[in-house]
Amino acid sequence: MTKKKLIRITTVPVSLDKLLEGQLKFMQQHYEVIAVSSEKGYLEKIGKREGVTTFHLEMTRKITPLYDLLAVIKLTWFLLKTRPAIVHSHTPKAGIVGMMAAFLARVPNRFHTVAGLPLLEATGRKRKVLDWVEKLTYAFATKVYPNSKGLHDIILKYDYCKKSKLKVLANGSSNGISTIYFSNNHFSFAQKEELKNQLGIQQGDFVFVFMGRLVSDKGINELISAFKKLKINHPTAKLLLVGPLESDLDPLLPETLEAIENVKEIIAVGFQQDVRLYFSISTCLAFPSYREGFPNVVMQAGAMELPSIVSNINGCNEIIIHKENGLIIPVKDEKKLLETMSAVMEDTVLYEYLRSNARSMIVNRYEQRVVWEAMLNEYKKID
Repeated sequence: MTKKKLIRITTVPVSLDKLLEGQLKFMQQHYEVIAVSSEKGYLEKIGKREGVTTFHLEMTRKITPLYDLLAVIKLTWFLLKTRPAIVHSHTPKAGIVGMMAAFLARVPNRFHTVAGLPLLEATGRKRKVLDWVEKLTYAFATKVYPNSKGLHDIILKYDYCKKSKLKVLANGSSNGISTIYFSNNHFSFAQKEELKNQLGIQQGDFVFVFMGRLVSDKGINELISAFKKLKINHPTAKLLLVGPLESDLDPLLPETLEAIENVKEIIAVGFQQDVRLYFSISTCLAFPSYREGFPNVVMQAGAMELPSIVSNINGCNEIIIHKENGLIIPVKDEKKLLETMSAVMEDTVLYEYLRSNARSMIVNRYEQRVVWEAMLNEYKKID
C-alpha cells in the first residue's frame, strides 16, 4: 500500500535538527515524509539522518515580503506536483509560507504548530504587521497546535483564531524528550573532570548554566548583570553559557558583551552539537527568557537532574512547578533573579529537594514517545 505524503516545514533546518529530532524518522514508518526548509546542505544532512526526502526552499527569519512571495509560489508549485495529504508547518515564517501555499495548492489538511510567539516582544507598526500575519497563518490552517497551555490561552486572548481550531497535544511540547538519551548515566566521572579542567571549573564551584541563543529576549542581559553582582559575595559561582551569539536580530547590550568577554567566571563555549556533558558538570539551569513556546532546554536540564530557575512565562511555568523541581521568577526582574540564584547556592536543603525531583518530574510527564504518538493520532484522524 502506497504511503500518503506528509510535508514537514520549518524556516531554518536547525529547527528540524534540534526541535524535532527523531520525529521525522518515526513518522516515516507511517507516511512518506518530505522535510522542507532553507540552507540546502544542512537540510540534506538532516534528511539523511532521519531517512526522509528533502525539498530546499529558501526562507528568511526577517520580514521580507518579496522573498516570502517567491517562496510561496515555489512551494505551491511543489505541492501541486507532490499532492501531499498533510502539510505541517513549524516556526512563524514557515507557518505563513507553508499554510498559504498549502491552501493555494488545495492540500486538505493544513496543520501548524505554535512553539512560541516572537511578536509578543514587538511594538508599534511591526507588532500590527506580525499580528496580521499570525491571524492569516491560522486562517489558512485547518488545525493549530500550540505546544503549551499558556500559548493556547494567549492565542485566544488576542483572538488569532477560534478555539475549535486549537489543541494542545499530550502535556505540551512539540517533540517531548528522550529521557534515555538525556541521562547522566552516559558520562563517567573522568569525562566530567576532564571537561571541568578544560573550562577552569574547580571542585566545589556552583555552576549556573544557560543553554540557548545568546540574545536579549532570552534574558541574557539580566542574567549577566545579576551574575556579576552574585559573584561578589559568592566567589565559587560560575556561569556557563552554551549557545551561539546572534547579533543580527536581537543583539545583546554592549556591557553584556564586554562582561562575557572579560569576566573570568563567565565561561562561553558557543554552540555545541551535544549539550549533555555540559549539563552533567553544571549545578542549576538559569533560564530567564522573556518568551517561549515549550522550551526543550528546561526539559533537558530536568532529565539531567538539574533544578531550574525560569521566568514566569508559558511553557517554563508548566514544566517547572515552583519549589518542587525549580523556582519561578517574574519576567525581566534582575533583582529577583539575583535573589533566587543566591538562594539556591545558600540553602542546600532547598537545592537538594529541587534536584531530587528534577528528573522524575520530566520522565513522568514529557517522555518523547508520548508526544510522537499524540501527533500520529492527529494525522490518523484524517485517514
